[in-house]
Amino acid sequence: MPDTFDLLIKGGQIVTPEGVLIGDLGVLGESIAAIGTNLGPAKTTIDATGKYVMPGGVDPHAHIEQMSGMGVMNADTFETATKSAAMGGTTSVISFAAQAKGAKLSDTVADYVTRATRGAMIDHAFHMIVSDTDVPDFATDLSALIKAGHRSIKVFTTYNIQLSDAQILQTMQIARENGALVCVHAETDAIIAEAKAALIVVSKTAPHHHAASHPRMAEIEAIERMCRFAEYLGQPVMIFHVSTTEGAAAVRAARDRGAPIWAETCPHYLFMTEDILHQPGLEGAKWMCSPPQRTAADQDALWDALNAGDLQLVSSDHAPYRYDETGKLSAGPEAAFQDIANGLPGLETRLPLMFDAMVSKGRGGPEGFAKLTATAPAQIYGLPNKGRLAVGMDADITLWDPAKSVTYGENDLHDNVGYNPWVGRTIAGWPTDVWLRGNHIVQNGTFTASPGSGHWIDRPTLATPPTKPLREG
Repeated sequence: MPDTFDLLIKGGQIVTPEGVLIGDLGVLGESIAAIGTNLGPAKTTIDATGKYVMPGGVDPHAHIEQMSGMGVMNADTFETATKSAAMGGTTSVISFAAQAKGAKLSDTVADYVTRATRGAMIDHAFHMIVSDTDVPDFATDLSALIKAGHRSIKVFTTYNIQLSDAQILQTMQIARENGALVCVHAETDAIIAEAKAALIVVSKTAPHHHAASHPRMAEIEAIERMCRFAEYLGQPVMIFHVSTTEGAAAVRAARDRGAPIWAETCPHYLFMTEDILHQPGLEGAKWMCSPPQRTAADQDALWDALNAGDLQLVSSDHAPYRYDETGKLSAGPEAAFQDIANGLPGLETRLPLMFDAMVSKGRGGPEGFAKLTATAPAQIYGLPNKGRLAVGMDADITLWDPAKSVTYGENDLHDNVGYNPWVGRTIAGWPTDVWLRGNHIVQNGTFTASPGSGHWIDRPTLATPPTKPLREG
């Protein structure tokens, strides 16, 4: 133990994987040096009496500076997105390096690395979105990127960037050979296309019809199919943004069979229903996302799945588009739902929403909150030294005041979206201070970091769920 700490957070409720300790946390340089009682002295001491000392949040699913499949650019740069994340208590984010058709993956990743190096103000990694397996040297290129530490890949089963089943299996085999995780947006394109066409032919094109254009069966079928692919190859798969009772049940059944499956959900599925899309004019476009929000019964089932461990993570799926001609209304002020960009901002709101539900309202407690939003994503995606408070870990710390309540306003977030999809909702418990590797980047609600101060996170290995491959050989 050092004679003098650089930082001492004193007298707080320190949330660790082993439980909650009322005591002190000492930081030396960029790392946690001690957790205990009566620690000190320190160059800087923070009184945390009555507050929770939590690991900085790890958001494993966010779209930043990314062109959508519809050709609409996200509203956020790495600078605005990571500032927003930090103001909500998040210190690490995994966003996407999205391959365009015909582009070499290594060129794609290099481009996103340049963007993040320029602007990111929290630590970060990338999922590689694969949309074209026919580019020259695809397998060699992808293998090299995985070995360089980019250990997660995203594929789609729908939209104009979807892969065929054969291409998905090809990508999964490359991942299996090189130690990567395959993440899937799992909705069946043919079902969505049939449902969308049936709505359009009878002029049901308002934003609230978006929900019906993505039937729950599209999610159910695709999840079941991707689970079988994972089971067949023994290749770990993460099912993104599970929204339905049946989707969660399919994940549970696959895991019970020994299929190597992880799965996540998002706050907009836990706290919103499809009724949110029923707004005047095109206002409902602000809440359009895919899969769409579902029902109150689905919310309960997703909470049950989180509590049972069938779903392991809660991510934001931050997909920011302004409600103007640059974003949601790029197809005009009378756009039909099929021409409106899907997604809503969430980097800044994910943790407060979950803290309010799990800690303030008792739906899981502080240890459960830290596990879902920090510890589990860091472990699953192989982010070393992230996601938990322990000696030797990075000093990524968020101080939560359980007595502070905030009611969200119309446009009070720190991203570049211009609206808050949670306007009017009151949150009990608030992140007041954030440290990234010992640097005090949010001080009593004031942001202090500078562009480019975030680091890329090398991921040498990943956690893997139990594996029982059915494939012979």
